[in-house]
Amino acid sequence: MSTAEPVRLSWFKSSYSGNEGGECLEVAAAPGAVHVRDSKAPARAQLAFRRAEWAAFLRYAAQG
Repeated sequence: MSTAEPVRLSWFKSSYSGNEGGECLEVAAAPGAVHVRDSKAPARAQLAFRRAEWAAFLRYAAQG
């Protein structure tokens, strides 16, 4: 992917997140990566994970 053509990310929160202003993360999928940011500070730094790493995290989190 060229840095000259940035990908416009579509951010979303979990359906379990309410609108009461708690601690929420937003996630956006892009080619080759999944991006994560703090919903209360979207302009600050964000993390990017390869899709395989994100899938492994989700499997781990689903185990409880």
